[in-house]
Amino acid sequence: MNKHNTIGQDCVAMCVNDIVCSGAKPMFFLDYMSLWKNIPEMVADIVSGVAEGCKQAGCALIGGETAEMPGMYAENEYDLAGFSVGIVDKEKMINSENIEIGDKVIGLASSGVHSNGFSLIRKLFHIGTEENALNKYQEELGMPLGECLLTPTKIYVKSALELISNVNVKGISHITGGGFYENMPRILKEGVALNIKADAYEIPTIFKLMQKVGNIPTHDMYNTFNMGIGMAIIVPENEVEKSMKILKECGEEAYLIGEVVEGKKEIHII
Repeated sequence: MNKHNTIGQDCVAMCVNDIVCSGAKPMFFLDYMSLWKNIPEMVADIVSGVAEGCKQAGCALIGGETAEMPGMYAENEYDLAGFSVGIVDKEKMINSENIEIGDKVIGLASSGVHSNGFSLIRKLFHIGTEENALNKYQEELGMPLGECLLTPTKIYVKSALELISNVNVKGISHITGGGFYENMPRILKEGVALNIKADAYEIPTIFKLMQKVGNIPTHDMYNTFNMGIGMAIIVPENEVEKSMKILKECGEEAYLIGEVVEGKKEIHII
């Protein structure tokens, strides 16, 4: 799509959204870019996205590295990587030990597919094999496919930290590759599971479109994509109302999507 000013935010988001799951505040970020040719205007676009991601996360962009390698990358190809460091008092780290049966799960709306599942997405929509696949206007989406897919990953850091400072947050799961089934069990302790209500929120159109186009089983959708929930947060039942109010004030679309039940560190979509 020749649009390079959002990929940097995706890169930052994959780091800082993970960091906040432990209750830590991201402090700084560094990037690494390797590319076939250093085109200043394009590099400036890429870095502007990284800077925007850092701004949204409240962390500093303190440096980076660029490598021009025409023998390694095809024309118009580049690779962007990065890492972030966060800080949290050890006694304030979020862990699974305090999770109890009856606790509730709040889901924060995603901005789209975020940064995961693109191998399947490219196959579903014949991206790279069919001319203009990305520029095709999709009636269901109300925009070209590529425009929808390039919506940058939402950064939840400031909202999550505000919630942590006011509520007894017992667990946070960043829903990335592996969807619900692989990410949510990581925050559970032995003896508990999660019941997630599929009808607790409206699944975004892009996921419905992908399922229809590829005739993908529902289980596989939840095992690959975020399905409209970018972050899941476990709080006590008596703090749900307060949590929803704080998240709304932070600009989040938040939904009560499930609860903690007795089980074996697994997820049940009901």
